[in-house]
Amino acid sequence: MNTPKNAPCSPFTDGKADRSPVRVGALVPLSPPGWVEAGRHLLAGLDLAVREANDAGGIGGRPLELVVRDTAADPERAAAAVEELTDLGVAALVGEYHSVVARAAATRADALGVPFLCSSAVLDALTEGTTEWVARVAPVQSRGWRLYADFLLASGRKRIALATQPSVYWASGARVLRDRLAVHGGTVVELDAHALTPEALCDALVAHEATALLLLVGHPEPAVSLVKAVRSDGRLAELLIGAPAGQPEFAGWVARLGGAGAGVPFLRYLPAHFGPLAEHVEKQLEGDLGEAPSFVAFEGWDTVTVLVEALRSHGTDRAAIAASWPHLQVEGTRGPIGFSRTPETGVRQWTWAPVQIADRDPAAPGRFRVLHTD
Repeated sequence: MNTPKNAPCSPFTDGKADRSPVRVGALVPLSPPGWVEAGRHLLAGLDLAVREANDAGGIGGRPLELVVRDTAADPERAAAAVEELTDLGVAALVGEYHSVVARAAATRADALGVPFLCSSAVLDALTEGTTEWVARVAPVQSRGWRLYADFLLASGRKRIALATQPSVYWASGARVLRDRLAVHGGTVVELDAHALTPEALCDALVAHEATALLLLVGHPEPAVSLVKAVRSDGRLAELLIGAPAGQPEFAGWVARLGGAGAGVPFLRYLPAHFGPLAEHVEKQLEGDLGEAPSFVAFEGWDTVTVLVEALRSHGTDRAAIAASWPHLQVEGTRGPIGFSRTPETGVRQWTWAPVQIADRDPAAPGRFRVLHTD
């Protein structure tokens, strides 16, 4: 009997179970100028969830296989990786940390018709228009950065300076902050971190009578040099340094700055308290990484766990996976994960991951303080 052309794939071939791997492409920044530390944590989370899925029987008895490609924070390289992985027959794509890179990957995935579950990138407009192929675990930038602006206002900081570099991501964040602060009488001045030396930037902060400096710049440089310059300038002793993009989350921050890197509030996407699942994952990730996992590692684990549910419940066909996004309800490390449409983005979005504002404790820079949870 001939099998109809469009019939669903059978798990058996010639009477034997299909044991071929279900391949999933992973986009991760693993070399400079990508944020390698973030990429390492993201990959650790992805890897752990794959191992645990395979320990639990894989996808209908088929092993899950992660095919990793280093994006190096390069949008063109990411788009090329999407094409390569699509040609290799991956069922779906996961990962990416850098927003501009994720946008390039999402655009290409949409054009090629391959599902992409984005782990960590927050830029609101991940695609130009509405798509069924892309979903996202991380919250949108506008949500977190508005909360950060409210935190500044609540702490009495209304004269805000932004140290900036050219980037769609930084420009988007600056716009969110400016719009939110303006409603409540706040002011924002942008200082070009490329054109100004750290010392000249400190002079500008004094001239503008800034009460907070936000680092909308790359890590480690120029962020580290700017923090060192501000901390050593007696005129700026009362100035709050902030890093909404999350630079102080990683151990490399305190390794480079020590106590000077403490007391710098940043956004992270963790709940106020961990449940048993998150505690289990945290312990496993700490063993894999050799250090405490960042929120990015949890994003990686949640991403693969969601995709595993899609594969098990809807099959490995790409269109079926994309169609599953609005029907999924998965218990993640940071709460129940489901996807919906939102005004901010054309992709299927988890609404929402929890948001924290935290910093490193000046009394013990290796320890975090949670300043606000939403």
